[in-house]
Amino acid sequence: MAEPDSEATADAPLYLRVAAALREDLAHRRISPGSRLPSERSLSQRYHVNRQTVRSALQLLRDERLVVTDRRGTFAAAETGGEPVTPALTARRPTFPGGPRAAEALVRASLTWEPPPTPLAPRLLLAPGEPTLVHRHVVFEPKGVALQRAVSWFSRPAVTEIPQLARYRRGRDCRQQPDLRLLYHWMHQAGLRVTHRESVGVPPDPTTTTAGGAARLLVHRVVSDQHGHALEITDIDFSARSAAWTYEFSV
Repeated sequence: MAEPDSEATADAPLYLRVAAALREDLAHRRISPGSRLPSERSLSQRYHVNRQTVRSALQLLRDERLVVTDRRGTFAAAETGGEPVTPALTARRPTFPGGPRAAEALVRASLTWEPPPTPLAPRLLLAPGEPTLVHRHVVFEPKGVALQRAVSWFSRPAVTEIPQLARYRRGRDCRQQPDLRLLYHWMHQAGLRVTHRESVGVPPDPTTTTAGGAARLLVHRVVSDQHGHALEITDIDFSARSAAWTYEFSV
């Protein structure tokens, strides 16, 4: 299997690794534009995975518009206007801020099982007081001051339909430093077509600056499935001077 990109680590789902290998073949024209890809059976044998893993990888490439599928099979996207379709090769799906990135001393992540705030319960399809999976993520500066805090509440459908989250049900296996950065890939793998909606504002209370005088900003994210049901609601509070909020979308 070709070497996967930085997002598809050794711990990544197999379908991401297959997609990364095929993406590499497309980028280096080992599969030329307009040509037919090997069959699902051939790909499953080549990468030593089952056919469902191959289908998930191909769906990811279709979402990135790198391949197209019709009754004849799956083909590499043809060049348009004389320009290759390489920009999509660098597209990245949104990454959930779910684990340590650099030095673990600067990042703390945790999972708990607790009721969400009362106003969020119906949006998460939960009864009042019903607990769910809650993720907290804090980024510190070297002096120990928190630069960014994020808290995410997961809905009943998210915990039920996403196997990688289901294993945390009722507090099982809630490690001190859980890594959920592939959350949105897991959603895709579970067959969920997600919509991300974000709003940015300032805190409603008078303390709208940090101790150092930097402005504080709030990001409110709602991730919903194809039926309009919320899967995840996240609130992020960060220092606009010391930290940046960067969000990338797939093309």
